[in-house]
Amino acid sequence: MKRTTASLLAVLLLAGACDSSGGGSSSSDVPGVTDTEITVGTHMPLTGPAAAGYSKIAPATKAYFDFVNAAGGINGRKITYKVKDDGYNPATTQQVVRELVLQDKVFAILNGLGTPTHSGVLDFLKTNKVPDLFVASGSRSWNQPDKYPGTFGFNPDYTVEGKILGTHVKDTYTGKKICFLGQDDDFGKDSLAGIEKVVGAVAAKQTYVTSNPNVGPQMGALKAAACEVVVLATVPGFTALSIGTAAKIGFKPQFVVSNVGSDPATVGKALGQAAPLLEGVVSANYLPLNTDDSSPWIQLFKKVNDQYNAGAEFDNNIVYGMSVGYLFVQSLQAAGKDLTRDGIIAAVQKNGFQGPGLVPLRFSDKDHSGYGGQQLTKVEGGKAVFIGQAYTTDDGDGAVQPYTGQAVTPPQNGIPTA
Repeated sequence: MKRTTASLLAVLLLAGACDSSGGGSSSSDVPGVTDTEITVGTHMPLTGPAAAGYSKIAPATKAYFDFVNAAGGINGRKITYKVKDDGYNPATTQQVVRELVLQDKVFAILNGLGTPTHSGVLDFLKTNKVPDLFVASGSRSWNQPDKYPGTFGFNPDYTVEGKILGTHVKDTYTGKKICFLGQDDDFGKDSLAGIEKVVGAVAAKQTYVTSNPNVGPQMGALKAAACEVVVLATVPGFTALSIGTAAKIGFKPQFVVSNVGSDPATVGKALGQAAPLLEGVVSANYLPLNTDDSSPWIQLFKKVNDQYNAGAEFDNNIVYGMSVGYLFVQSLQAAGKDLTRDGIIAAVQKNGFQGPGLVPLRFSDKDHSGYGGQQLTKVEGGKAVFIGQAYTTDDGDGAVQPYTGQAVTPPQNGIPTA
């Protein structure tokens, strides 16, 4: 009996030693976390219909992590970023995310890209208790803290963006016939919902699917409807297809384009010699523009790009990828040395993050969406420039309001601290 009691006591003491977090798991038994490494993963369209521009995001995030790792990492741990190609195919997304979680044992999924792709892995990640951080899409699906407590967005949600773009359209193109072309999923639906909250029902609307790179019928229908302003909720390749196809049929509306499909460098490359068609296109952004050399964030990201991303052509996709990396490092710092999955979710919900964004992040225990607004841009001389001021709003009936907060600058060494 004494031997049994002693053995039981030893087991209890060992269990107590393992549970150093006071009731939760400690870093010593958290998947993807060791004393020297944090392993995270993502799914990205490195190939396929959304690869144009988007394939540059994960390498930029990794470059920022390499920059941080070179300075010693976070609490002695270096970040390993596993990037898997899903080709923007939802079935492939499910396959690669299962590999990342079950085989690679990642700590978290970071910045998985795409509305149709990422929607299919929400339940799997929830079941496996994997933090699902800063999804690369503005779908409102990511903002369901009661249903998906570990999922957080990054982009302003598409309804927020639609309301801001819609306000510009309503104020600037009064009396014009407003129409819409959007992706046939929540991207398009949420964007249209935001636009119509402000301008009312559009005069004509069309959708596309990414598996069919022919938007001739859609642009023909919008031309036949005598549309004067066309709002596009399109990924970059389909922005180029839409604008190029319209030009071929002599259709010349004012194009207003979702941020996710408007990077001039990416769309211009897809248009080739027809790139001048982008002149005057209106969009919006919530991060510094890649062409703003006066921005200390752009100066930092260019330096990192040159040193750790093989000097890849610097565009807004790279700004986006590095901004995601910066926010993840902030989250790790806030979660503390005893890194756990519950701990990083709590840290993100606590928020208080300040970084390159033009407007605040909305994270809280009741709101898991990302940035809360945008500032309008216009293509002038082949590059996007900001016009007006930044605005914030919600995805409901709240007003679109000017945001007057002050921008912050990065730390001198380019790495956030706790």
